[in-house]
Amino acid sequence: GLLVLGTILVGFAQPYFQCTPPMLSATWFASNERATATATALNFNQIGIAVAFLVGGSMANNEVGIHSYFGLITLLCAVTTIGTVLQFQEKPPSPPSKSEIEKLVRGEKEPPFLESVKKLFSTKGFSIPLAAFICSISITNIVGTFIDEVMERGGVTDQLGIDLAGAGFELAILVGGIVIGGYVDKTKQYKPVTLACLLATMFFVIPLGLTDHMIGNEPVLLVAALLGLGLACGPIQPINAELAVDVTYPSDETAVESVQQVGGNLVSALMVPVAEWALNQDYEFFKQIRPLDSDIRGDVLLLFTIAAVTLVYFTTFDAPLMRSEADEEEGDDDSVVVDVAAAAS
Repeated sequence: GLLVLGTILVGFAQPYFQCTPPMLSATWFASNERATATATALNFNQIGIAVAFLVGGSMANNEVGIHSYFGLITLLCAVTTIGTVLQFQEKPPSPPSKSEIEKLVRGEKEPPFLESVKKLFSTKGFSIPLAAFICSISITNIVGTFIDEVMERGGVTDQLGIDLAGAGFELAILVGGIVIGGYVDKTKQYKPVTLACLLATMFFVIPLGLTDHMIGNEPVLLVAALLGLGLACGPIQPINAELAVDVTYPSDETAVESVQQVGGNLVSALMVPVAEWALNQDYEFFKQIRPLDSDIRGDVLLLFTIAAVTLVYFTTFDAPLMRSEADEEEGDDDSVVVDVAAAAS
């Protein structure tokens, strides 16, 4: 009972961490740093999952181990909370970008959450990055949920190897987000980068459930594909969180990310039983051609289809980048800062 209650409380706490990275980036980082900052904050959640694979896999083998594991988590959380309280600052001395200055000068006030949600869905271009975000989080969540089955059918059967592969997948999500997010910061090429990531996701997801009957299992290929999937699919989330904020500017960044997180996790939860059923479905191709004779699992076809449909939908994106346009507007920054100071007083 207490374990279930603790799990529920952790779930209640998550929105405070997972729904605020775009607001954090907008408040503290310049326009050429925001995608990287959002990727770091949003995808660092994967480091916790990676640690759970490694530490939890070795500690939580029985009831006593689970209690010890949760005790360790509680201690680390308490230390982190105390450090955060002692160092917390609401905002920097001055806004880091022209778009933030403009919001402050205008005296923008965030409307009630439900009103913000209605406004978001009525804004041109919002639903497309939402779909990309949902696609990415659904694929990464499903792969993480069934990592044992994915690894075992590819020839990785020892628990330590599975745990290391799972940790590597989560780390790849973070690294991919930081590297590709940095590129997007410099170029603002949200659409081409997202399309490339979706295409790469389709490519890397296939080996997770493909077996060539002539070659047999290839654990090295499987692990390489898993890492490639993390590098390609993970960055889609922070990039499209920033894109959604960009097209809906001057919207409430937290409302944008809340809608994306709710949508992504809801669809993921609904997809898990479908993926679990598809795990047991096996489709054989090229039966009559021995070198090409292979089979593929239904869950991989499901993930491939999700990525393919999202890619096709994302090609229709053509909304203006409102926040980027505000950041690029010409003007005397010093005079604007004076106005901001006057507005703040």
